[in-house]
Amino acid sequence: MKRLALLFLSSLFTLHSSVAAPAEQQGKRSNAEYRTSDESASSSGQRSEGEAFKRNRVERPGGSINASSSGQRSEGEAFKRRASSKKPNIILFLIDDMGLMDTSVPFVVDAKGEPQKHALNDFYRTPSMEKLAARGTRFTQFYAHSVCSPTRASIMTGQNSARHRSTNWIKPQSNNRGNFGPAEWNWTGLDKTSITLPRLLQGAGYKTIHVGKAHFGPNNHEGSDPLNLGFDINVGGFSAGQPGSYYAEKNYARGGKSGQVPHLEKYHGTDTFLTEALTLEANRHIEACVKEQKPFFLHMSHYALHAPFESDPRFAKNYAQSGANKHAQAYATLVEGMDKSLGDLLAKLNELKVADNTLIIFVGDNGSDAPLGEGEHNSSAPYRQKKGWRYEGGMLVPFIAAWGKTDGTNASQQKLPIPAGVIQTQMGTILDLLPTICTLAEVELPKDMPLDGYDLKPQFAGNKNKERKEDFLNHFPHHHRSSYFTSYVNDGWKVIYHYPLPGRGQKAQGKEFSPKYELFNLKQDPYEKNDLSKSNSEQLRTIMAAMIKDLVAKKALYPQRGDKELRPEMPTAP
Repeated sequence: MKRLALLFLSSLFTLHSSVAAPAEQQGKRSNAEYRTSDESASSSGQRSEGEAFKRNRVERPGGSINASSSGQRSEGEAFKRRASSKKPNIILFLIDDMGLMDTSVPFVVDAKGEPQKHALNDFYRTPSMEKLAARGTRFTQFYAHSVCSPTRASIMTGQNSARHRSTNWIKPQSNNRGNFGPAEWNWTGLDKTSITLPRLLQGAGYKTIHVGKAHFGPNNHEGSDPLNLGFDINVGGFSAGQPGSYYAEKNYARGGKSGQVPHLEKYHGTDTFLTEALTLEANRHIEACVKEQKPFFLHMSHYALHAPFESDPRFAKNYAQSGANKHAQAYATLVEGMDKSLGDLLAKLNELKVADNTLIIFVGDNGSDAPLGEGEHNSSAPYRQKKGWRYEGGMLVPFIAAWGKTDGTNASQQKLPIPAGVIQTQMGTILDLLPTICTLAEVELPKDMPLDGYDLKPQFAGNKNKERKEDFLNHFPHHHRSSYFTSYVNDGWKVIYHYPLPGRGQKAQGKEFSPKYELFNLKQDPYEKNDLSKSNSEQLRTIMAAMIKDLVAKKALYPQRGDKELRPEMPTAP
């Protein structure tokens, strides 16, 4: 297998003459680290909703949540209370641009559900992920949106991007609509009125901590600052979707102070790699929460693996003889540095004796952006394409859920059991995180809160959720690597609808474009090699009708040519 892997990698790693200029630009640098004490827990329920949403799949626990109750204990009382009375800590470990294959953990399975290693699994080194997967449940088909800002807003709100309408990555300086994008798309992102996961947890007595990449809103808008969205603490989060640099010697900036990651001045001029600095800060705040005897929600949102592909010197020697080009080697060091961060957090939880009461959720925000060449099956091989694309390689991400330490007597683990070594083949999505976490934390959700996800509890236990509708809508009415498309997965089938518009870099030149369709049977063809749109017109029409229905239900916005809205068109009957 190793020999085959090396042969494959030698053909896969083509030398790039240069790294493509990063699309997500920097924003303005915010002040040094700060906290807020005036974020009202009640604010999460005070948003005036203009639309009534009827679809809600969350089992809401009864009873109200007293936001201040966790802070009213007498000194030392928390150590005397029974474990069953403690709220669980929650770490959401979110990795930027990490696809399903950017790890040594195999997420691909055979027909019997057994994990199958591929060449990229032998290239990357992620021992901490391996330990986490062995301890808990990994999903083989977990979907995110194909670019970052839509996914991040979906995690925060539990809503599909077609519903919250931040359908493209958010450019810090200006509206990133594109030539034919919807005029009213939500380019300003989240704001103080948004009902978000951290705000809900804040209202339930949690200390909410954001560390790393935010990218929730552009410059000079509320979403650029995580403190406006329900976080008590923000380290490193601002409007930009990438760091100026990973190097402290460059003050985590590009060309002076451009794109500088905020709040990390203490590390400037040292040799502390950005991933390590964020980990040190996260562990510091975990310690403070444990000392304060308060449950915490840590949104550990690494800038890695996003460009610039700067090599982490701690791990460079591990790839020097790999045969990979220098950018692929640098990417691999970012992967390994991220994995060390996971291991360091787990070690800290054990040191503080809170691992058994801490849930870790590991997930990527979109498909891989590994610089492994321009072919169809490279960066996410064997899956097709990468970040920003309409194919599975652009949307499938790694997902692992586990408790920091297994303890069958722990009340939180009894409430949310996660057996060791489970491989879950039923679909999951980033829309499921908010309802799952809020149910565990006993958060009572606003009755009219629109949600598009499911509680993952039965799937964490290795069971199938029979109530789940196995579909995922990825609506992208903008230009990117794949432009102006909507993809829809439904019960093993996938349709891709191409709006009648020129893609990025194309010109209409007076020619009218026609709608185009792609159709794949993912159960038989998971790597999307056989387009069935012409040979199975009946199935194409069936799934197109379901896709259009879902877009309408979510009140989606569509591409525009002038003032004309371009809604999807059904294929003609044979």
